[in-house]
Amino acid sequence: MRWTKLCAAAVSAAALSVLVAAPTAATAPRDEPACTSDTGPYQRELEKELQLEVDGRQSPEDCAAISALQRRLDIHPPDGYADLMTYRYALADRVGRDSAERRDCPTRTYRVTCVDLDRQLLWVQKGGRLVFAPVPVRTGRKGLETRVGWHRIYWRNRDHHSTIYDVPMPYAQFFDGGQALHGTDEDLFTSGSAGCVNLTEEDAKTLWDLLREDDQLYIWGAKPGTGG
Repeated sequence: MRWTKLCAAAVSAAALSVLVAAPTAATAPRDEPACTSDTGPYQRELEKELQLEVDGRQSPEDCAAISALQRRLDIHPPDGYADLMTYRYALADRVGRDSAERRDCPTRTYRVTCVDLDRQLLWVQKGGRLVFAPVPVRTGRKGLETRVGWHRIYWRNRDHHSTIYDVPMPYAQFFDGGQALHGTDEDLFTSGSAGCVNLTEEDAKTLWDLLREDDQLYIWGAKPGTGG
């Protein structure tokens, strides 16, 4: 299943564990039009990720490299625009490949669901082994921040519906009061939740199949823009 710029659609966690090499313009399919995207808000960040010259200005080479990355990550359209969605999926890929990038989450002999609020990523590890590769998430907005620290899943409801906000919460796994891991069909890259950890519905289903009641979560950091 593909992702779109309008809304973050379902994403396979397994796909994010695939090694992403720094792309070049030469990898672009011949039948695709020339890349003409303007400078995006995450231009510098993606230039750094792709080991390009970091000047914050889109060049034809930058655009082609970002477009190639988007094709590798199955982000559509692969227009070379340096937006937050592309940056977050690039981050997820890097964290999945480099164990040093996961050092802030405690290593235990049992499964730990790691929620990095700073980078807005979630993964599951057991010992030093990934059992659910990093994926982007959306956490609590300012004033309704997702609570940090150790938590445990104490209740699960596959087809939950919030009576407070009147919204569906598929594959809900509650860990602290009304805060839960759950799927959403809303855009993961704008605004924030009311405290829950939102995933694409496909990721939420995969996580539902993996976790059980009493599984442990560790949450740290602060969502950008919440002020910590």
